[in-house]
Amino acid sequence: MPKVIWWGRSDRNYSRNRICRQLLQSMGYELIDFSPRISALADIEAQLKGLRADLVWVPCFRHRDVAAATRWARKKNIPVLFDPLISAWQKQVYERRKFAVDSRQAQQLLRRELQWLQAVDMVLLDTEPQQHMFTQRFMLSPAKTACVYVGAEQPLFTPVEVEPCPAAIEVLFYGSFIALHGVATVINAAKMTAGQSHIQWVLLGDGPEKAGAQQQAVGMANVRFEAGIPYTQLPHRIAQADIVLGVFGDSEKAAQVIPNKVFQALACAKPVITRASAAYPVELSHDRPRGLWQIEAANPVALAEAVVQWSRCARDQGQAAHGWYQMHFSETRLRQQLMSALNAIGLPVA
Repeated sequence: MPKVIWWGRSDRNYSRNRICRQLLQSMGYELIDFSPRISALADIEAQLKGLRADLVWVPCFRHRDVAAATRWARKKNIPVLFDPLISAWQKQVYERRKFAVDSRQAQQLLRRELQWLQAVDMVLLDTEPQQHMFTQRFMLSPAKTACVYVGAEQPLFTPVEVEPCPAAIEVLFYGSFIALHGVATVINAAKMTAGQSHIQWVLLGDGPEKAGAQQQAVGMANVRFEAGIPYTQLPHRIAQADIVLGVFGDSEKAAQVIPNKVFQALACAKPVITRASAAYPVELSHDRPRGLWQIEAANPVALAEAVVQWSRCARDQGQAAHGWYQMHFSETRLRQQLMSALNAIGLPVA
């Protein structure tokens, strides 16, 4: 049985990590969890422990582990796959706006990330626009990158039967209230539908922009906020909604991703409205949306109009939504994508 070292002090319960681990195990790989005491010296610790494997996997967000992982793997002639999920440089410059793009700090971070990414054998990314950005920004060969969608955990996210409320249509936004989500667009769209009392907007979760959103929604009877819930309860909460919202930010990052909630809602057979992005398969970009409706980013008018239109037929959109998930984002599809990535670096796949 081929072995994979899961390298770094990562959150193994994070959705992306859990899905990738499940995929690897389904493909016949044995996972060896390695959580070094000190990331920078992890290669020494791995050597002392006598670790052996066929692949080193550095999971998402663990940029700091790449240097030691590649040092150790080169001595063993073992390939290294890095699944960053985000660019550390892009996040600090464009999402958190911590550094100006031409600042010394931003340029140092860019050079450091470039070194990390060029040192590994395969960079796993979650959409084609992300692949394009990484190959251009970090001067990577396209053959050194691969796309595996984020997907939704199976069998957790699946259609759940609930009794719908006959008098109201619920529009559900859930997430961590970060800039990428474009929460202000959601509140502004809700204001535009205030005269249609049968449309109720729910914003679930917690995060840095929640307080601002609550202030923005003061006095709006058609909007309510709910605290975050355990991850395992999400499918049932999704099932109670009629329409699920994706993201609406107009940042570079927002244009490159398909957020977790889109995969999860489609897997639960719920129609989704989200910002337009080249990250979606071309079949999902059409003039008469069924199951998934992409609108212009940061456009509350477009969002309000889409919600109003779907409020008349939202409960007829579920089959189309689930069909898109099965066709493009299912576990079978993700497994095919990962198999292709592993084959590209010469690894056996059962």
